[in-house]
Amino acid sequence: MQQSLIIKPTIIQKKIPNKQNTLQTVVTKFTFNISEIDNLFPGFRAGDFAVLYGPQSITSLTSIFCVRAQLPAQSGGLESDVVFIDCASSSSLSNIGYIAEQQHLDAKAILERVHDMRVYTAYRLTSLIMEKLQEAVETCNAKLVVISDIAGPFLHDNVDDQEARTVYSQIMSYLSNFAKRHHIIIIATYLSHEGSTRNSFLQEITTSKTNTVLRFTKTPYNKEVELEKHPSYMLGVADLTSENQSLTDFMGPKKENPNYFLM
Repeated sequence: MQQSLIIKPTIIQKKIPNKQNTLQTVVTKFTFNISEIDNLFPGFRAGDFAVLYGPQSITSLTSIFCVRAQLPAQSGGLESDVVFIDCASSSSLSNIGYIAEQQHLDAKAILERVHDMRVYTAYRLTSLIMEKLQEAVETCNAKLVVISDIAGPFLHDNVDDQEARTVYSQIMSYLSNFAKRHHIIIIATYLSHEGSTRNSFLQEITTSKTNTVLRFTKTPYNKEVELEKHPSYMLGVADLTSENQSLTDFMGPKKENPNYFLM
């Protein structure tokens, strides 16, 4: 059974002075729209810089976020364009289009509002974030920035350990401040890159610089998501071992269907 992208948003009523002195409804959280996760993590808020640790298949989440962010507020969206930074082709625009089609949305219109930036090297990623991200966000008035496999370019041999540590730390600090300053949400995925010292210290930097950390893991016995870090939510673990295929399939082998997280 396919899971809908549309949800009932968490809202508040705010008095905003205007000629009619009417109440304006404001969406306060941007959720996963998956009950097992939402019960643990109520959602992202403007100013958050979040990282999702997990296997390659969690890139399906970035595609879903790119579609759902464009939905109206009453449907759980941000009514916003999305700036999407894809590191080393870890994701695909075709996934975003496919998800839009499966939700009976105009795929072409959805893709036109995803401002895609592809990078393959640490130098290019650094330049894009430090010199071009602000212009991209302001030009399209994006409320969401998605970065797929943020550490990937820094794991290559063409960057030495000390340079990788220094520059990566700088861009992570920049992104943290950027999210707060522009009152937007930045969500980055950190894919599994096991077996190197560099990967270990890049993970440490990432965890220290972001304000929200969610880790998706799979063992021979279960699948779960852990909320490792958040400034106000209670930390904990949610079991994703469920008959709901949208929760379990993404933890297994990659499939041809790019929408399998919803199926």
